[in-house]
Amino acid sequence: MDHSRVPVLEALEDFRRRGDVVYGPPGHRQGRGADPRVKEVLGEGVFASDVLNMNGLDDRRLSQGVLGDAQELMADAVGADQAFFSTCGSSLSVKTGMLAVAGPGEKLLISRNSHKSVIAAVIINGVVPIWVHPKFDGDRHLAHPPEPDDVRRRLQEHPDAKGMLLITPTDWGSCADIRGVARVCHEFGVPLIVDEAWGAHLPFHPELPTWGMNAEADMVVTSVHKMGGAIEQSSVFHLKGDRISAEVLQQREDLLGTTSSSSLVYATLDGWRRQMVEQGHDLLDTALARARRIREAVAEVPGLSVMGEEIVREGLAFEHDPLKLTIEVRELGITGMQAAEWLRANCHVDVGSADTLRICPQITHGDDDRTEALLVESLRRLAKEADGMERPPRVLLPVPDGLELEQAIRPRDAFFGNVDHVPADRAVGRVAAETITPYPPGVPAVAPGEVITREVVDYLRSGVAAGMLLPDAADPKVETFRVVT
Repeated sequence: MDHSRVPVLEALEDFRRRGDVVYGPPGHRQGRGADPRVKEVLGEGVFASDVLNMNGLDDRRLSQGVLGDAQELMADAVGADQAFFSTCGSSLSVKTGMLAVAGPGEKLLISRNSHKSVIAAVIINGVVPIWVHPKFDGDRHLAHPPEPDDVRRRLQEHPDAKGMLLITPTDWGSCADIRGVARVCHEFGVPLIVDEAWGAHLPFHPELPTWGMNAEADMVVTSVHKMGGAIEQSSVFHLKGDRISAEVLQQREDLLGTTSSSSLVYATLDGWRRQMVEQGHDLLDTALARARRIREAVAEVPGLSVMGEEIVREGLAFEHDPLKLTIEVRELGITGMQAAEWLRANCHVDVGSADTLRICPQITHGDDDRTEALLVESLRRLAKEADGMERPPRVLLPVPDGLELEQAIRPRDAFFGNVDHVPADRAVGRVAAETITPYPPGVPAVAPGEVITREVVDYLRSGVAAGMLLPDAADPKVETFRVVT
């Protein structure tokens, strides 16, 4: 296909060239009605490019196929049979994919290290989750993706499961054996959905971890705004083969998705695809070299250590994304949350993720020599200044199986059922009616329907005392828990 084409951007250019006057949404009339103070911050181009797909980018019958052409080009670029753009982020794309495979009351295997959006999908969809627990790294207190044998065991225990949802790469850069998991799923006659939200860049360089569409996955969901070059909420789900019906997928997307899709998202997805096909290898080559230099520099900073290929050699992960710089700070005597806040306040450096033990800045093709030097110098300053920081309270980190909670009832039933609010010391042994998620990275410690344990209560309460953020808890201080009556 001709990847110099960018159908959405071309349609926007045509729209502007024609000088169409729109008497429908959006009400700002391509910026004419926008507050000048807002335009001063956002720029006129944002409003000028905010155009409806129907009667804007395309006619009433959508006869030019602007979006369809752009999606075909995306599928061709990444080796998928079909691709569908989403303007609601991968949070919606994952929900759509799950609904296309398993309906209310049906079983679906799910990696328990899933993002909170997956738990939300379980609640909304009414599926019965069969958790596949990740491989827990006791030394690093980190969850790596489950292995093919873990998936096989759960499918043998639940032969009526409709499929599997696998999360890879993790927020910290460890990657699953996608092909191995896919072959196990296909052996049992069920499809594999891969939540590859952090992997939009993977198809475009051979030194990066395996891309799901190249590893026999049936569906791959990506968040292009994470490691790619599209704006926030830019997501694509990709299909290959016939284990998941494209017709069903489109119907489920229509059920959940917006009827007012953003042309800004479509345009940046379209443009990013062209950039990656034409320049992606060289851009990612540069990014990989930049990440190697940063890793070497960080390795020389006392008190800091950066996770790398050793997790593969140790058998903890199948692959590792080198553009994820997972940097442990515990030897500095501070938490990752403290490190992230200090870097923001003192160096104007914002890292992607932080937890009790580490931070994780990510390198993309958008970084340059200035951002590389700033990150390295800021980390050196952090190490020098750490002695002067307040010593945080100790976080009672769980043992490897401490977060493998018993699923007593369906998440949907727990979430929508009758609930009580009980003090933390009386929550142990009760069934949770809420999702409680240390954020970022956003993997729930407690999901609705799970039995709350003493260990998880102590972990969350000590974590909050040390600065952990729990934005979805009914009580963010976890002095009380929302439980099933």
